[in-house]
Amino acid sequence: MMVRICIDIGHGGSDPGASYKGRKEKDDNLKLGLAVSKELRRHGILVDETRTTDITLSLEERSNFENKKKYDLFISFHRNAFKPEQANGVETFTYINQTLKAKNLAHKIQKALVGVGFTDRGVKKANFHVLRETKAPAILIEVGFLDNTKDNQLFDSKFDEIVKGISKAVLDEIGIKYEEYSQPEILYRVMAGSYSNKENAERQVERLKKAGFDAVIMPYKAWLLSINKWYIDYQIDRREGF
Repeated sequence: MMVRICIDIGHGGSDPGASYKGRKEKDDNLKLGLAVSKELRRHGILVDETRTTDITLSLEERSNFENKKKYDLFISFHRNAFKPEQANGVETFTYINQTLKAKNLAHKIQKALVGVGFTDRGVKKANFHVLRETKAPAILIEVGFLDNTKDNQLFDSKFDEIVKGISKAVLDEIGIKYEEYSQPEILYRVMAGSYSNKENAERQVERLKKAGFDAVIMPYKAWLLSINKWYIDYQIDRREGF
């Protein structure tokens, strides 16, 4: 049976979340959430994100998104804030009436992030909307304090380890072994079409993601496509002696 996980990327759009010295929580959440999604997809997990770009979503829209499908886990990504430079560390939340799976996952992720170097603020219970109104076992991660210089340095310098630690914890909870990534010598890029209408391109990306593929939109000028095609045809003609 295919495992499906909902990744909730906190804040976005007109809601920046916490801010400190020009840094915005919504951006860190998006960067981390998408990176973890990519790792999970690499292991064959079906992943849906509440957002993949800088858009505004209400709490109700997030829980409604999760309620539309049956998910094995719901993971919400956030960063904390208090008073500048007065608090630090990582904490992971479950709902007040937590499930055993949510509790186990919270402790595994908390342990992984403390192992990276964050101060341990513990696993806690909360009545947050996205924990209360979602159907799947749900957790919310506060990955360090955005208004703490040390935590930001840790978030940036240990980013790959953070992604790996969270991904390994999730995979362990659902019984899948984490496989280290090895760069192949040759990569074969597959294109799923070019669209003049952005909405058509976005629909295609959603279809690909639902099918388990990692898909993104890469805008480019139409005349570049013509140049690329001309260059490929030219190379073929040279090889064939024309």
